[in-house]
Amino acid sequence: MQPSPQGFTGKEILLALTAVAAVLVALGLASYRKVRRSSENEVVICVVRQLSAAADQYYLENGVSTAELRQLVGATNYIKAIATVAGETYPLHYTRGVTMTVTGVGGTRTVTYAP
Repeated sequence: MQPSPQGFTGKEILLALTAVAAVLVALGLASYRKVRRSSENEVVICVVRQLSAAADQYYLENGVSTAELRQLVGATNYIKAIATVAGETYPLHYTRGVTMTVTGVGGTRTVTYAP
């Protein structure tokens, strides 16, 4: 009668390590997506705040209560350029005191900002 083997085989250890690695990767990806989404939203809010401030300055200087994006953004305007970070679309028209809505953030989300 032969003695029964003690311990784990190399295959069993490799299988266990692979399972643990898969769980860690799944948790890491979920956290990464959450952080990326939050970061994209924060950048969009920052740009909208800049647009709001530029619009306020435009309203004061021109005695109006509406502005268009082209009047706020450009080489000689209040904001030189806007770089999108998540495929978002900024509004083309701004009205004093009206909530700004940015669509298509990350392809599906909408971000709003109330000046």
